[in-house]
Amino acid sequence: MDHHDHSSVITGGRRPRRTAVRAVTAGAVVLAVAAGGAYAAGLGPFERDTGPDPAAAEQARAFLADWAAGRLPSAAGRTTSPGTAQRVLDSFTAGLDISGPKLTAEPAAEAEDGTVTVPFTARMPVEGLGTWTYESKLPLREQSDGSWKVDWTLSVVHPRLSDTEKFRLEREETEPPEVTDREGTTLSGAKFPSLGPVMAQLGGGGGGTGPRGAIHLVDRATGKVERTEARFGARTVREEGPVRTTLDAGWQAAAEKALAAHADGKNAALVALRIDDGEILAVANSPSSGFNRALSGTYAPGSTWKIVTTSALLLKDAVAPDDVVDCPKYLTVGKRFQNVELSEHPGATFRKDFTESCNTAFISLRDRLDDGELGEVAREYFGVGQEWHVGAPSYDGSVPVPKDETEKAASMIGQGRVQANPLIMASVTATAVSGTFHQPSLTEGDTEGNEDTTRTTPLPRGVVAQLREMLRATVTGGTARVLSDLPGEIGAKTGTAEVSDDQDNNGWLVAHRGNIAVACVVEEGVTGGGSAGPVVRALLAAAPADSE
Repeated sequence: MDHHDHSSVITGGRRPRRTAVRAVTAGAVVLAVAAGGAYAAGLGPFERDTGPDPAAAEQARAFLADWAAGRLPSAAGRTTSPGTAQRVLDSFTAGLDISGPKLTAEPAAEAEDGTVTVPFTARMPVEGLGTWTYESKLPLREQSDGSWKVDWTLSVVHPRLSDTEKFRLEREETEPPEVTDREGTTLSGAKFPSLGPVMAQLGGGGGGTGPRGAIHLVDRATGKVERTEARFGARTVREEGPVRTTLDAGWQAAAEKALAAHADGKNAALVALRIDDGEILAVANSPSSGFNRALSGTYAPGSTWKIVTTSALLLKDAVAPDDVVDCPKYLTVGKRFQNVELSEHPGATFRKDFTESCNTAFISLRDRLDDGELGEVAREYFGVGQEWHVGAPSYDGSVPVPKDETEKAASMIGQGRVQANPLIMASVTATAVSGTFHQPSLTEGDTEGNEDTTRTTPLPRGVVAQLREMLRATVTGGTARVLSDLPGEIGAKTGTAEVSDDQDNNGWLVAHRGNIAVACVVEEGVTGGGSAGPVVRALLAAAPADSE
């Protein structure tokens, strides 16, 4: 079970009741892992008793949270020019078709004059095109009443936004290609609505054509383009004929049906791919239009990431499945971590810690890995963080070196700044149980650009055997028992990713059976077994057996 991570991530939409565990959404504002009672306000773990006034950082994070959630009047009210700020924020996001921005705050810095600066990374999803990523800074100034406000300037929104220059979105209309599955069966948006976001993006390396566009910086007076800030979509012309994908119509139909029946109307996504070659058999998104969460989403993977953490520990003989690694209710590393429902397993073996997803046990092993080792293992053995060329735009994961012990503890259990999506976690599962990373692919023969992908190292056979055994035990007697009555030697891992104080947790489940690996995330699903579990169960129950 997954920890009660105090990450300060706040997103748009309703503000549901507080529960013991929370969620992150695809359009989240990912802020640093927060500490103690400052959780809801977003005070990160990197502020200590010395340095900038914590109230300044709190105000910065609250501003970013409001902006990302679409609470623009509230965000503007945290600035020195509320009226102007609200107008600019609204025109910026609406004018560039941005929805669900994700804003990642960095530690605050104090200048000699007492002002405070909070750098942040902005990931702005541009509808139908992709994500525009850039960095900016929030200047904060203490007011006469002792409060802090964002010292409003246009550069708060983007460093190049000014009184003389603004941004303009230009779209290039293109005809969507005809798309077929691996057997030549036509895949239409009418029959497979969940494929809509995917088919519109085909061609990012597979010779197809999809939506193209750009964000330009232009002179406010003349409209002249000064520079291009971001380009989206393939720039090659598709050859005549349909785009043949690796998708399987049977698997795709089963995936669409599983999401429709069991996602309960929540934002969700899943990917199913072949273990032996990485070819993607199904990509499904809920809702069926808009953002391609399955391939381009950025989520904390929660305890599904313990597959990678376990691999890192086993690779250096830092732990063995039968070693006793105690699982207490709480463990404090800069802040208090805990297990879902305050579970504890005194005297548990590491195998038990894995199958019951004990956060405190995994965190207690953090000193057995070097600070950058988890990211190195993720990249070298699992390909995570390399540049993938899938055949459509994709986010390929990030495992930054932890900035302190609190963040290192969080990264051990797939929180902190670790980012993934169903595509990445399906691939991670496939690599874990086969030992060999195969870059996922969506279009047949898609090798363009793959020479840029660093070769990976196969996992030792002994490590693979241990991973398979623990994944299987998680189904037969652990948190993935929801799959235990299905036929076949299924292995799985659940995950519950908490990232916000005012939303329910994301639910994750990854699984493998035969030659297939699957990963599913359900936003605000509360638990992995309870939300993603039924989706994956329905998929595996209905999927074509002959393709495994």
